[in-house]
Amino acid sequence: MMNLIERLFEGALWRSRFVVLFAVIASMAAGFAIFYMATVDVVYLIAHISHYADPGLAANARKVLHDETITHIVEVVDGYLLATVMLIFSLGMYELFISDIDEARGSKTSSKILVIESLDDLKARLAKVILMILIVTLFENALKMEMNTTLDLLYLGASLALIGLALYLTHAADAHGGEKPESGKSHD
Repeated sequence: MMNLIERLFEGALWRSRFVVLFAVIASMAAGFAIFYMATVDVVYLIAHISHYADPGLAANARKVLHDETITHIVEVVDGYLLATVMLIFSLGMYELFISDIDEARGSKTSSKILVIESLDDLKARLAKVILMILIVTLFENALKMEMNTTLDLLYLGASLALIGLALYLTHAADAHGGEKPESGKSHD
């Protein structure tokens, strides 16, 4: 009797992992929504930039349009990166808790970023994309920043140096993590 209760409880406990499907579906929907919004932004951006070639546009107005366009492009890149985070998160959660995505593993064109082996693997992949979002956001803010003092320039230089360090450490961690032992071989 106790054995039956234990099997039933463990079965219910194991099947409770399917609650993750809510997060998978919601994350995928959020990713699609962000992809849609960023694409609509691109359409409006193209329509807005068509005035750039207008010969009647004053030089200062052209400069403002140029700066606004660059800022909007950076915002669109930021949106696409955020949508990618949601996509990676949803696929990773599915692979970790529900099932491997056989089609992704069997496809020669599948990106290695979408094949998630462990929770640490998912976190590392998300961290890389989030780092890129932070870099893009810093770039966006740097474009808007007015350099009034040498301290402003120093802050910008320090930010760039920290980003360079973050990229270097990420690359170093990838190089170090890439030296995984082959499966199936003993490690005596």
